[in-house]
Amino acid sequence: MKTYFKYISLFIFVALIGCDNEIPEINQLPVLQPESEDADAGNWQTVLDVDYFSAITIKNPNEFTDQELNDENDEIINLTQNRTSSQEEKAKFWSAGGVLRWNQIARDLVIKYNVAPNVGATPDPTHPFANPPFAARAYALLSVAQHDALIAAWHYKYEFMRDAPGNRIEGLNSLFSASDLPSYPSEQAVIAEVSFEILSHLFPKEKEYLEEKMNEHIKSTIWAGKAGNLDNLAGKEIAGVVSDAVKEYAANDRMNQSADPNDEHLTYFNIPSRIETPWECLQLPLRKPMLPFYGLVKTWYDSTRIFQDAPEPPPAIDSEEFQQDLKNVRKISDNRTREQWRISDFWADGGGTYTPPGHWNQIAEGLIVDVKWSEVRTARAYSIMNRAIMDAGIVCWWSKFFYYLPRPSQLEPEIKTATGIPNFPSYTSGHSSFSSSAGTVLGYLFPAKKQELEKMYIEAGISRVYGGIHYNIDNIAGRKSGESVGRLAIEWAQSDNSN
Repeated sequence: MKTYFKYISLFIFVALIGCDNEIPEINQLPVLQPESEDADAGNWQTVLDVDYFSAITIKNPNEFTDQELNDENDEIINLTQNRTSSQEEKAKFWSAGGVLRWNQIARDLVIKYNVAPNVGATPDPTHPFANPPFAARAYALLSVAQHDALIAAWHYKYEFMRDAPGNRIEGLNSLFSASDLPSYPSEQAVIAEVSFEILSHLFPKEKEYLEEKMNEHIKSTIWAGKAGNLDNLAGKEIAGVVSDAVKEYAANDRMNQSADPNDEHLTYFNIPSRIETPWECLQLPLRKPMLPFYGLVKTWYDSTRIFQDAPEPPPAIDSEEFQQDLKNVRKISDNRTREQWRISDFWADGGGTYTPPGHWNQIAEGLIVDVKWSEVRTARAYSIMNRAIMDAGIVCWWSKFFYYLPRPSQLEPEIKTATGIPNFPSYTSGHSSFSSSAGTVLGYLFPAKKQELEKMYIEAGISRVYGGIHYNIDNIAGRKSGESVGRLAIEWAQSDNSN
């Protein structure tokens, strides 16, 4: 586990006291110098089955007028020769990689909005509750948009082969060494614009902040001498087309039907109970359960195959197997060791955090930094993993509200929990489902770390048993389901033309 702590300690997040606080700044990372530019990435498979190229209308750079070229050259020479210390600092910040930086911003937004609304409050679509299912979807939508937009950008880069400014403009005071990656369209403008569009769609109240970050990111490419205005305008055009497609997908993925539609009574579900002692809300005042219909949201990977491997029914509550499991939770509760406390706390990822899906996004970041992947390959990794995390959460929530298994402390009130009790049924474990899907995908992408990652997702799952809020049957079933989704994601990755 020591290597993992290297990853988790890369960044220090400033605590957020209230929802009106600013998003925290994040520590610096090394300048991204990819070991490969992935020149063939324009032929990789996109996630959405959309003909992006029929809608993208960027110009061939050979058609630019002399005036356009001269204006672009004058601007970039002037800004690089008169770069301020503040501009240089911001250029270095974004030079660590736009995909990484915008995923950090996404995690910070989740931290800020992961606060449960007051009981009985009228839902505010402009101020979402960034709970784990919401967060999983947010990370997935962002990474899919980045992935598909960058594939389109790479297609045009290697069609037009426009040299980077440092290789074609005299008098340029570049901040970094010139890259062999063609500059048109600008991949950084693509990332900035598409990330702004998706995150401001998910977090409408943050639009001004996100627009500021987008503009800073795009301008940083000129301050550093990495791209010109014409490169950036083309990148924004691509991002607009892709972000519109991703937002259209999001509008039809059934997420808007995942909450309890009954606004008048505290009825928890409209399906007859399948269990003699069904789950009950243990929070006071009583609160509706978290997104009971999330299990019906559209999956990214093959839904038929996902649900063919859906968790089987848990043991009957009066069975010896179940009673032994319950006794084990009580035993841990009565004799919880310091190490069990530590593990429970470390993986808790409750309110006011980036959630379990965000925890695995940060783990992925550490791995990606080490291998120095290109922007497009980084986006691919996040896209494959985050879609798996979301799908694992969907089948987990289906199981929760199909089997309706009560939490251990509902059946045994003497159980002392080490963390808050989530407001939804017990079987299967969300932590185990999210973590095993992510760890399985990352084990494929980073085979040298596969065993370590497996230990990590096993520990993440058992942490909830140590915390007294799950039975081990929840943990094991969630792990199996998450691993199954992870394997489906790997199948997709093996056929996306990237290898």
